[in-house]
Amino acid sequence: MHLSGYRFMWVVAMFDLPVNSKECRRQYALFRKALLKDGFSKMQYSVYIRHSASRENAAVHVARVEAAVPPNGEVRVITITDKQFERMRVFWGKNRQPAEPAPAQLELF
Repeated sequence: MHLSGYRFMWVVAMFDLPVNSKECRRQYALFRKALLKDGFSKMQYSVYIRHSASRENAAVHVARVEAAVPPNGEVRVITITDKQFERMRVFWGKNRQPAEPAPAQLELF
């Protein structure tokens, strides 16, 4: 079976949630835990990613993100192909740090 970089998808969730009250912080924590439970990994502050085997599988995870969105704040989700993801370029300022290892792409059961 040929594995195409155009079939595999990455789901990128970006969010800006308020943390100005105890309840908002609780909702933030619950949302973040929902992402982690669904297999997302932290890419950078308030940006989480998840690899999916297909567009259909990515749609399932997008729906889960939507269901977990707190009443306040903003969440954006984008899906990109594996080929698009590998073209990402990362830049650092003067205090350069090594790149983090790529998250596991496939989950075998």
